[in-house]
Amino acid sequence: MWSGPRNLSTAMMYAFAARGDCAVVDEPFYGAYLKATGLDHPMAAEVIASQSADPMQVAGACIGPIPQDQSLFYQKHMTLHMIPAFPRGFMKALTNVFLIRHPARVVASYAKKREGPTLADIGFQQQAELFDEVAGWMGHAPLVIDSADIRADPQAALTRLCAALGISFTEKMLHWAAGPKPYDGVWAPHWYNAVHKSTGFEDPEGALPDLPADYAKLVDQALPFYDRLAGYKL
Repeated sequence: MWSGPRNLSTAMMYAFAARGDCAVVDEPFYGAYLKATGLDHPMAAEVIASQSADPMQVAGACIGPIPQDQSLFYQKHMTLHMIPAFPRGFMKALTNVFLIRHPARVVASYAKKREGPTLADIGFQQQAELFDEVAGWMGHAPLVIDSADIRADPQAALTRLCAALGISFTEKMLHWAAGPKPYDGVWAPHWYNAVHKSTGFEDPEGALPDLPADYAKLVDQALPFYDRLAGYKL
């Protein structure tokens, strides 16, 4: 599952983990990304120490045996982590799905956790580039699902997604226990406060947020990438 940050990505990871037949991994390239770029992210040292910083090793684990002897493996990936220097060939062995969210909502949420985001921070351009790359390999558009559709009707949206993936839907995906999870990344205390209070998908969101001029400009930059992928959503 490829998305930018603040895209309902952690809740989706929780939903798949709740199935009972699915191992999950939380942003396995995050440590390698921070080490390679030297970016100043919250808890950067802890993130790098908690994961392999070797992108080849991470890629190998993504296509290796599924952990815990499960039959499915849900991988929560951030598109911005896949910098050009990192291997992408492993993606050909996976079923790649793209999770999108309107950039105004992403920017509003991200800015509460890390000030002054840039287009590179929120992953929309990288998402479109990865989408095009996967489409080129496959000869057709890969799966796209919109967080707004999930929140509007979680059961219907996840039923469509599971059908497209060729796996069964289970109502277990609609609920999980509140609180931290053993598979959360070490960065969870900074980023996951809201989702740790949840026990399922939240209700539909209202009107788009009003944003300051600099953030509104960032939304305008991201919107064409979002709109293009939205044309392919389930």
